[in-house]
Amino acid sequence: MAKADINFEKELWDAANELRGAVSENNYKNYILPLVFIKHLSERYDIVHDEIENMIKDPNSDYYSTDPEEINYILDDQDEYRSRNTLKIPHSASWRYLQENAEQDDIKVKVDDAFDQVQALLTDYNPQLNNLLPRIFVRSELSARQTGGIINLLSHPKFSEKENPETDVLGRIYEYYIGKFAMAEGSGAGQFFTPGSIVRLLVHILEPYKGKIFDPACGSGGMFVQSLQFIKEHGGSKKDISIYGQEMTAQTLRLCLMNLMLRDLPFDIKLGNSLLDDKFPDLEADYIIANPPFNVSKWHPEDLPDGDPRLFGPKEEYTTDGNANYMWMQTFWHHLSDTGTAGFVMANGAMTTNNRGERNVREHMVDQSMIDCIVRLPDKLFLTTGIPACLFILSKNRDGMDGEHRERKNEILFIDAAKMGTMVSRKQRAFNDDDIHKIADTYHHWRTTGEGYEDVDGFCKSATLEEVQKQDYKLTPGIYVGTEAEEDDGIPFEEKMEELKARLIEQFERGEVLKEQILENFDRIG
Repeated sequence: MAKADINFEKELWDAANELRGAVSENNYKNYILPLVFIKHLSERYDIVHDEIENMIKDPNSDYYSTDPEEINYILDDQDEYRSRNTLKIPHSASWRYLQENAEQDDIKVKVDDAFDQVQALLTDYNPQLNNLLPRIFVRSELSARQTGGIINLLSHPKFSEKENPETDVLGRIYEYYIGKFAMAEGSGAGQFFTPGSIVRLLVHILEPYKGKIFDPACGSGGMFVQSLQFIKEHGGSKKDISIYGQEMTAQTLRLCLMNLMLRDLPFDIKLGNSLLDDKFPDLEADYIIANPPFNVSKWHPEDLPDGDPRLFGPKEEYTTDGNANYMWMQTFWHHLSDTGTAGFVMANGAMTTNNRGERNVREHMVDQSMIDCIVRLPDKLFLTTGIPACLFILSKNRDGMDGEHRERKNEILFIDAAKMGTMVSRKQRAFNDDDIHKIADTYHHWRTTGEGYEDVDGFCKSATLEEVQKQDYKLTPGIYVGTEAEEDDGIPFEEKMEELKARLIEQFERGEVLKEQILENFDRIG
């Protein structure tokens, strides 16, 4: 069944609305997503159980047996399921059991008890999965009827992996909710959600067919999921990739771990602040795909050790407490393998900032031929922030020695996609497949043989390092492709308005003081 054949948006939002009144919108995901996850584990167990049972009945199988005791032993063996990346779920924790009891007054207790049982199995399976399913239903304001209502809605056959094999239906439900909840949560959701069309564009630019994929700001794991989708679309195997990630928020880390387990992906995801507590100091990744939080101030670079191996020079000259953007870039570069490539979302302000600690890093990156490509993005791609954004592509294969790409050490490709994308709602723009292929193909033609690539006025330009140096190291694509170069400091309009309003009030107050003084002076003269 094709992806488009399963339309479930209305039913899923109805399920979320079961929570209305008892739970604030920004907490919906904490109740619904664990249930989707439990449903997945339960269905996965049922599928594998049926597979083993069929092998036992097959005379040509090594598992073939007619001995009831042996059959029960095989079907009960937890290791049989673990070897297939599955857990043997007890009946009282199964989705079938929850569905059968959805109308019971104690369904909240039954859900939390199921969470406890599955959590014990998860922790035993992989200690990283500890505290994935905390008891939250009994102590919530949800009624038994609301809880049962969610279970009944999620029990619809169209939401079943067994009924719809090869559709990744529960994974898609999960992604749908994460996106919807990001809309409900506003700016706070940017920490865990990157719109799908931006992630797809990054993945198509990088083409992560095989190797180590790392996201040190991994949020809910969307970059990894899209990488898997890309591999599937191009006939590759998920066995050819290994996934590493770091996330600083425990609640978001839970979303990510569940998201990856839904896709049966191998992973090593750790909790911590990547800038100050790098949990993978020796990791060299073939691909880094990330959307780090923009313009983070007061991140305490003074706490970095002297001689931190990620820094391009002394920390006093190559960091600033006012903005962490360029510390992220140094972290990405440090973690690339000898032929690795990093693609990440960045605030537009990073392309032109003259703050010393940031400009020093940008100059170093240009002079040392680290930057492969800059893509300027249109506005309204992000629901959760008004900050205009761009993509940076850094690469260690620019010398042409990897056997796949041409030598391009003296060039940087600039792409201006500011006028691309389509408004999919009043507030949001998205790239369609044609947009994504146009941008990615332009980059691929440029970096491989150079054949099929040519500069296009207003869209793309292969500039020399000397041209960039002459432009005061500014990386705004418009300067090079011939579109109007709009200087942008990366500060959202709303923040600018607040600042202007505060300044105006202050000037009004000063004006009042001056008026009083002038009137007093007139009185004295009189």
